[in-house]
Amino acid sequence: MEDNQPAEEVLDYDEIDEIEDKEAQAADGETGGENKLTYSSIHSTSFKDHMLKYELQRALQDCGFENPSEVQQQCIPKAKMGVDVLCQAKSGMGKTAVFVLTVLDQLDEKPEPCSCLVMGHTRELAFQIKKEFDRFTKYFKNVTSEVIYGGIPKKQHIKMLKETPPTIVVGTPGRILDLTMGGHLKLDKLKYFVLDECDKMLEEVGMRRDIQKIFVKTPHQKQVMMFSATMDKDIRPICKKFMQDPFEVFIDDETKLTLHGLQQYIVKLEEKDKNRKLHDLLDALLFNQVIIFVNGVDRAKALNGVLLESGFPSVCIHSRMGQEERISIYKQFKDLEKRIMISTEIFGRGIDFQGVNIVINYDMPKA
Repeated sequence: MEDNQPAEEVLDYDEIDEIEDKEAQAADGETGGENKLTYSSIHSTSFKDHMLKYELQRALQDCGFENPSEVQQQCIPKAKMGVDVLCQAKSGMGKTAVFVLTVLDQLDEKPEPCSCLVMGHTRELAFQIKKEFDRFTKYFKNVTSEVIYGGIPKKQHIKMLKETPPTIVVGTPGRILDLTMGGHLKLDKLKYFVLDECDKMLEEVGMRRDIQKIFVKTPHQKQVMMFSATMDKDIRPICKKFMQDPFEVFIDDETKLTLHGLQQYIVKLEEKDKNRKLHDLLDALLFNQVIIFVNGVDRAKALNGVLLESGFPSVCIHSRMGQEERISIYKQFKDLEKRIMISTEIFGRGIDFQGVNIVINYDMPKA
């Protein structure tokens, strides 16, 4: 592990425009390219070659995982050494498993409470990450994890942190900061600081400041890992302000950010014709599950009403729902109890539904 920047050296986000050009160039590989490897020397044919703990090997076997993905082959050896990692790779490549496996592999036999903090930009993403830790900690005797986010009474989290503080805390920045500043979440023993879909959190000014306030409460000596499906040139230097000489994996070719075998189509329509065409598609297409994205909560609710009236068993999820209702709908869809989900951009990044084989953008995506 490397010593991280002292707290006073972490980027002042009010002065974000003052980042030196040379930092941006370094992030692009125009200068200082020693950290950007070709990876020709890193090759593994199975997870066994990574010499993970026996408990992890058993969990991987239970899940039916034998061979690591490309991004896992590249990142796991470095991450296991305690090196900071900055990784951009397309959705579905197994980025979550990189930090879940390497954190668990490095933990002490009897780890301290809150040895690891993982943050995501939405409650659903945090919930999903926690479930991944559950899958891989089933054979660990002394490792526990909990998920923390808003929408749940804070006193429940305070009670949990006092009585049964977990080894791994997963959550969203707002509630994590609240509990940290209140002295309920102790970060003085933290060894691993992870941001999933980091660009979504660091692009948004309010969330970015929350993360900085949390970061300066952690020890200087820790491993920092950040992952995202996309990462533009401006955000990379910001990420690196939290890190020391990170191992970088970037997929810069936009065409590679689309999964192999994915077919994409566009249909030009007047607004008044969208519902008819959507009905036709749902009647004609063979799908396991489908997600329909719309721009805005009101449009999501209205479209869900239209589909229900037409006999389609759809559900709707959006940011105005209470937390319990959102998680309930998420679970129903994840467990294949529902086949059609209408969503705002809240599910646009980081969420993994294995049964989904069709995605429809009812409205033109904003980004």
